[in-house]
Amino acid sequence: MGARSRAREIALQILFQYEWNTEFSIEQALQEYVRGFVAATGKENDYTLDFARRCIGGVREHLGEIDRIIARHARKWRLERMARVDRNILRLGVYEIVFAHDIPGRVAVNEAVELAKKYGTDESGAFVNGILDSVMRAHEGEPSGEKAAKQQEHGL
Repeated sequence: MGARSRAREIALQILFQYEWNTEFSIEQALQEYVRGFVAATGKENDYTLDFARRCIGGVREHLGEIDRIIARHARKWRLERMARVDRNILRLGVYEIVFAHDIPGRVAVNEAVELAKKYGTDESGAFVNGILDSVMRAHEGEPSGEKAAKQQEHGL
Protein backbone atom coordinates (compact mmCIF):
# COMPACT_ATOMS: atom_id res chain seq x y z
CA MET A 1 0.00 0.00 0.00
CA GLY A 2 1.35 3.40 -0.99
CA ALA A 3 1.92 6.32 1.36
CA ARG A 4 -1.03 8.30 0.04
CA SER A 5 -3.38 5.32 0.21
CA ARG A 6 -2.37 4.78 3.83
CA ALA A 7 -2.82 8.49 4.51
CA ARG A 8 -6.36 8.31 3.13
CA GLU A 9 -7.12 5.44 5.50
CA ILE A 10 -5.82 7.47 8.42
CA ALA A 11 -7.83 10.51 7.32
CA LEU A 12 -10.99 8.42 6.96
CA GLN A 13 -10.59 6.93 10.42
CA ILE A 14 -10.04 10.31 12.02
CA LEU A 15 -12.87 12.04 10.13
CA PHE A 16 -15.18 9.17 11.07
CA GLN A 17 -14.20 9.53 14.72
CA TYR A 18 -14.58 13.31 14.57
CA GLU A 19 -18.12 12.97 13.26
CA TRP A 20 -19.03 10.94 16.34
CA ASN A 21 -17.55 13.49 18.72
CA THR A 22 -16.96 17.01 17.42
CA GLU A 23 -15.42 18.10 20.73
CA PHE A 24 -12.59 15.73 20.06
CA SER A 25 -9.37 17.25 18.72
CA ILE A 26 -8.34 15.99 15.34
CA GLU A 27 -4.70 16.80 16.10
CA GLN A 28 -4.90 14.75 19.33
CA ALA A 29 -6.38 11.83 17.41
CA LEU A 30 -3.61 12.06 14.85
CA GLN A 31 -0.99 12.15 17.62
CA GLU A 32 -2.58 9.07 19.21
CA TYR A 33 -2.55 7.36 15.85
CA VAL A 34 1.13 8.22 15.38
CA ARG A 35 1.99 6.82 18.81
CA GLY A 36 0.21 3.56 17.99
CA PHE A 37 1.71 3.41 14.50
CA VAL A 38 5.24 4.01 15.78
CA ALA A 39 4.76 1.47 18.56
CA ALA A 40 3.56 -1.15 16.04
CA THR A 41 6.06 -0.46 13.27
CA GLY A 42 8.99 1.24 14.96
CA LYS A 43 8.91 4.06 12.42
CA GLU A 44 7.06 7.20 11.54
CA ASN A 45 6.36 8.16 7.96
CA ASP A 46 6.19 11.95 7.89
CA TYR A 47 4.98 12.09 4.28
CA THR A 48 2.03 9.82 5.03
CA LEU A 49 1.04 11.79 8.12
CA ASP A 50 1.46 15.13 6.33
CA PHE A 51 -0.82 13.97 3.52
CA ALA A 52 -3.37 12.69 6.06
CA ARG A 53 -3.28 16.10 7.80
CA ARG A 54 -3.75 17.82 4.45
CA CYS A 55 -6.80 15.68 3.62
CA ILE A 56 -8.35 16.11 7.06
CA GLY A 57 -7.75 19.86 7.04
CA GLY A 58 -9.10 20.22 3.51
CA VAL A 59 -12.29 18.33 4.30
CA ARG A 60 -12.86 20.35 7.46
CA GLU A 61 -12.10 23.68 5.74
CA HIS A 62 -14.48 23.03 2.84
CA LEU A 63 -17.02 20.80 4.62
CA GLY A 64 -20.10 22.90 3.83
CA GLU A 65 -19.29 23.11 0.14
CA ILE A 66 -18.26 19.44 -0.01
CA ASP A 67 -21.55 18.37 1.56
CA ARG A 68 -23.52 20.53 -0.89
CA ILE A 69 -21.66 18.94 -3.80
CA ILE A 70 -22.38 15.45 -2.49
CA ALA A 71 -26.05 16.29 -1.96
CA ARG A 72 -26.31 17.63 -5.52
CA HIS A 73 -24.86 14.43 -7.01
CA ALA A 74 -26.41 11.86 -4.64
CA ARG A 75 -29.80 11.64 -6.25
CA LYS A 76 -32.46 10.24 -3.92
CA TRP A 77 -29.98 10.10 -1.00
CA ARG A 78 -29.95 12.63 1.80
CA LEU A 79 -26.53 13.11 3.33
CA GLU A 80 -27.73 12.28 6.84
CA ARG A 81 -29.19 8.96 5.63
CA MET A 82 -25.92 7.74 4.15
CA ALA A 83 -23.78 5.34 6.10
CA ARG A 84 -21.26 7.34 8.11
CA VAL A 85 -18.30 5.59 6.53
CA ASP A 86 -19.63 6.16 3.00
CA ARG A 87 -20.32 9.82 3.76
CA ASN A 88 -16.77 10.39 4.99
CA ILE A 89 -15.24 8.52 2.04
CA LEU A 90 -17.30 10.73 -0.27
CA ARG A 91 -16.07 13.82 1.57
CA LEU A 92 -12.45 12.77 1.08
CA GLY A 93 -13.09 12.01 -2.58
CA VAL A 94 -14.85 15.30 -3.26
CA TYR A 95 -12.09 17.19 -1.46
CA GLU A 96 -9.49 15.58 -3.71
CA ILE A 97 -11.49 16.03 -6.93
CA VAL A 98 -12.48 19.63 -6.36
CA PHE A 99 -9.81 21.17 -4.13
CA ALA A 100 -6.61 19.09 -4.43
CA HIS A 101 -5.46 20.17 -7.87
CA ASP A 102 -2.38 17.92 -7.85
CA ILE A 103 -4.49 14.75 -7.67
CA PRO A 104 -6.12 13.49 -10.88
CA GLY A 105 -9.86 13.01 -10.51
CA ARG A 106 -9.71 9.37 -11.63
CA VAL A 107 -7.11 8.63 -8.92
CA ALA A 108 -9.33 10.23 -6.27
CA VAL A 109 -12.33 8.16 -7.41
CA ASN A 110 -10.35 4.90 -7.52
CA GLU A 111 -8.84 5.46 -4.08
CA ALA A 112 -12.25 6.28 -2.61
CA VAL A 113 -13.78 3.15 -4.14
CA GLU A 114 -11.00 1.02 -2.63
CA LEU A 115 -11.68 2.56 0.80
CA ALA A 116 -15.40 1.88 0.36
CA LYS A 117 -14.74 -1.75 -0.53
CA LYS A 118 -12.49 -2.17 2.49
CA TYR A 119 -14.51 -0.29 5.12
CA GLY A 120 -18.07 -0.13 3.78
CA THR A 121 -20.79 -2.58 2.89
CA ASP A 122 -20.96 -4.76 -0.22
CA GLU A 123 -22.77 -1.92 -2.01
CA SER A 124 -20.49 0.90 -0.84
CA GLY A 125 -17.98 0.63 -3.69
CA ALA A 126 -20.62 1.08 -6.39
CA PHE A 127 -22.40 3.79 -4.39
CA VAL A 128 -19.22 5.83 -3.88
CA ASN A 129 -18.12 5.26 -7.49
CA GLY A 130 -21.42 6.50 -8.91
CA ILE A 131 -21.49 9.71 -6.91
CA LEU A 132 -17.81 10.58 -7.28
CA ASP A 133 -17.83 9.80 -10.99
CA SER A 134 -20.69 12.27 -11.38
CA VAL A 135 -18.79 14.87 -9.31
CA MET A 136 -15.64 14.34 -11.35
CA ARG A 137 -17.43 14.68 -14.71
CA ALA A 138 -19.20 17.85 -13.55
CA HIS A 139 -16.00 19.32 -12.13
CA GLU A 140 -13.95 18.55 -15.23
CA GLY A 141 -16.62 20.27 -17.31
CA GLU A 142 -16.35 23.48 -15.28
CA PRO A 143 -14.09 26.16 -16.65
CA SER A 144 -11.31 27.13 -14.29
CA GLY A 145 -8.69 29.77 -13.76
CA GLU A 146 -7.77 32.08 -16.61
CA LYS A 147 -10.17 30.40 -19.04
CA ALA A 148 -13.11 31.04 -16.67
CA ALA A 149 -12.09 34.66 -16.20
CA LYS A 150 -11.95 35.20 -19.99
CA GLN A 151 -15.33 33.52 -20.46
CA GLN A 152 -16.87 35.66 -17.74
CA GLU A 153 -15.28 38.78 -19.23
CA HIS A 154 -16.85 37.95 -22.58
CA GLY A 155 -20.21 37.07 -21.07
CA LEU A 156 -19.92 33.37 -21.90
